[in-house]
Amino acid sequence: MGSPVPPERRSRDSGPVFSGVAAEIIEDTLIHLATENEQYLSELPEQAGYFKETRIVEFIFLLSEKWRLDQSTRYQAVELLERFMIKQVEQMCDDRGNTKGRDQGQRSSWSSVRDQIANTFVLRLVSCVQLASKLSLHYSRVTSDTALKFLQSLKYSYTKQELLESELAVLNTLHFHINVSTPLAYVELLLEVLGYNGCLLPVKPLHQLCVQLLDFCYLTRETIYDTLLKTAIENSTPSKLQIAKFLTVKEDFMLLAVGIISTGVFILTPGHWEQVVEHLNCITGISPQSILEFSYAVVRRIVGSTTPEQHRGNCGTKSPEDRILPQK
Repeated sequence: MGSPVPPERRSRDSGPVFSGVAAEIIEDTLIHLATENEQYLSELPEQAGYFKETRIVEFIFLLSEKWRLDQSTRYQAVELLERFMIKQVEQMCDDRGNTKGRDQGQRSSWSSVRDQIANTFVLRLVSCVQLASKLSLHYSRVTSDTALKFLQSLKYSYTKQELLESELAVLNTLHFHINVSTPLAYVELLLEVLGYNGCLLPVKPLHQLCVQLLDFCYLTRETIYDTLLKTAIENSTPSKLQIAKFLTVKEDFMLLAVGIISTGVFILTPGHWEQVVEHLNCITGISPQSILEFSYAVVRRIVGSTTPEQHRGNCGTKSPEDRILPQK
């Protein structure tokens, strides 16, 4: 299960180190993340995002803080829980649908599924945090004893065997594919690319701000994307079809990362904002208008109706042929 990492080791881990990776590795990683993102969006279930509501995300974030887990772990736990729960619901509905009548059976089937989900939800959530912690190389792993102690504090009476079986249930349902990339990985990689391409930014404070903004976007997800949708369609009452089509935007990690960085630069060094948006467009192919609209939605949620403007400033750049360019 792993043992806790001493506090002094955690305190020395001041975050990622930038500008220390070869260009070929950066480019290969960028291509990998872009491909992974596109594949996920092409197979997106219609229930995507259902288990990312604020209460669930806040629970995972607070639990991660309690157990002193790193930033990437909490995002990974959110994404693991989301993907696991969707697959579990699909499997449970399919199993019951095969044995029930069409109409009344469907109603009783969903009621049964909902009850079963509610009965084990906190246990599954804790298992996802445990599994996410085991993917981190620098922080303590959440042991069974720690997890059981927490569950007992909530008046649950699970045994260590049930906890292990819960972890295995998550692993089996996801076919052991749990090392999924998080939006933070996209943010950190894009910051690395910006630095390689010669964009002169205060990387460490910008990274810290981006993490705070990413937390904020996870916790206010519905409001931000509602604003983004209404801005994109220029209508305050989107249709059901527009909402359904917008799902791929809500689950696009590359767009989220680009929007986070754009917003962070707008807040921290507004004089560089326009040039950074141009760089992000060049790297990812996401249009400046889309980046602007995302930053607008985030900033509006933070401070009201303030809109990022076209700030002119100097951002040192390398020649185009030396840049890491977007994937086709």
